[in-house]
Amino acid sequence: MNTKAEQADQAASAADVAKYALAIALVAGGLVLYWMTDWPTLARVMLVVVGVAAGAFVMASTAKGRDAREFLGESMFELRKVVWPTRQETTRTTGVILVVVVIVSLILSGFDFIISWLIRLLLGQ
Repeated sequence: MNTKAEQADQAASAADVAKYALAIALVAGGLVLYWMTDWPTLARVMLVVVGVAAGAFVMASTAKGRDAREFLGESMFELRKVVWPTRQETTRTTGVILVVVVIVSLILSGFDFIISWLIRLLLGQ
């Protein structure tokens, strides 16, 4: 079996659970201090930012945090391999899409006109 699959099946360790609780407490503490203090708004916002940053830092040290960092690194590596369309290809594709949307909307409005005409004909209006 793949080692990455085996790692995913393992339960969270007690240290990780404690870190999750600490991260949640840090974020919640920043939010509570925001609402409970009479400090200037900028200082209160900074409390929230510091609480979220501290919580993210603690979460990054857990097993799930390491997995997330690894995933982001692999995603950035794969993103470098993407072949992006040129400006000319993008412009052409956009033009084709706009033309198709106009044609489909005209067809649908034609169907709507015909169906409403038939219903008026059947109802005798």
